[in-house]
Amino acid sequence: MTQYLVERLFDGNEWLAQVLLTIDNGRISAMTPDSQASDVTPLRGTLVAGLVDVQVNGGGGVQFNQAPSVATLAQMAQAHLACGTTSMMPTLITDQFEVMQQGADAIAAYRKQYPHGSIVGVHFEGPHLSLAKKGMHSADCIRQITRQDIDIFCRQDLGQVLLTVAPETVSPAMITELTDAGVIVSLGHSDASAEQCLAAFAAGATGTTHLFNAMSQLTGRSPGLVGAALDSEQVYCGLIVDHHHVHPLNSRLAIKVKGEQRLMLITDAMAPVGSDIDHFFYQGVKVYRQQNRLTLDNGTIAGSVLSMIEAVQNTHNDLGFALAQTLNMASKTPATFLGLEQQLGQLQPGCAANMLLLNDQLAIEQCWLHGEQQRF
Repeated sequence: MTQYLVERLFDGNEWLAQVLLTIDNGRISAMTPDSQASDVTPLRGTLVAGLVDVQVNGGGGVQFNQAPSVATLAQMAQAHLACGTTSMMPTLITDQFEVMQQGADAIAAYRKQYPHGSIVGVHFEGPHLSLAKKGMHSADCIRQITRQDIDIFCRQDLGQVLLTVAPETVSPAMITELTDAGVIVSLGHSDASAEQCLAAFAAGATGTTHLFNAMSQLTGRSPGLVGAALDSEQVYCGLIVDHHHVHPLNSRLAIKVKGEQRLMLITDAMAPVGSDIDHFFYQGVKVYRQQNRLTLDNGTIAGSVLSMIEAVQNTHNDLGFALAQTLNMASKTPATFLGLEQQLGQLQPGCAANMLLLNDQLAIEQCWLHGEQQRF
């Protein structure tokens, strides 16, 4: 058992001061006023729940697609842990079936080897997408869904499974089949009409992948996926707040419309995050880093070098949203989207002791994963 006397704490619902926090077996067992506290470790600063990222393609100099292995996942997890992400969904973008299989096997092996690690599942972003909105995804690998694919998505040893599809390529009946099997379906890389998107949401899709990017836009007579997602109250939207993917005004608008309970901060992070590399490869295509922006040769944006703590800083400092609201969009809301809100994303008795201690500049002073203080 470990106890901390916390100067200031956000538990996911409210701000608390001078709290005695007790951790037992990696979980928060009690949170009480400090009136009886003695001989405990003081924590000066702001204690918050560890951040939850549902879209992480790479980090620490490695890319999941490039080398789908336990070693790659461990390197990615460590890089993002140092940036405040204590729960993450490694993301395998559109690729050959064999790479999808290798990626799934690596996720299963990692979770067995590290049962208290930060990887809570896997995000398959494709390959059942729209060619018209493929972005950096390989046109050669975009294809119709098959029973082989479904068998991978429905594996029971992967943790949470998130699948991004274009609703014009995957039918509502198939979406229902997948969601009935426990797969979380999100819409993205799509040129679908609003009507097609609404049908997919009615069939069980609950998310939208990187809102505004690689999708049919909101216009006066064609609401597109953007309009359908913003208007559907129960749908969660991922948003990349790096000020490159989405104009700050549109980011602000999306947060105002969806609210902190349905808007999730994500990174769409690539290999350079947490490293000093200036390029990487996806299926032989070189992706360049220029300061804090990633592009292909033709200028197409190719993921981000954003970390979750930077997303929090940008949303609070630049967009002007309250810190509590911002923190929930980076922790509690994505945990709820994944169905893990009883375990992750907030500081409550029974939850995993995944925690960050922040200073006044919202920089990370300390980090805990399953109650263990991390060293970087």
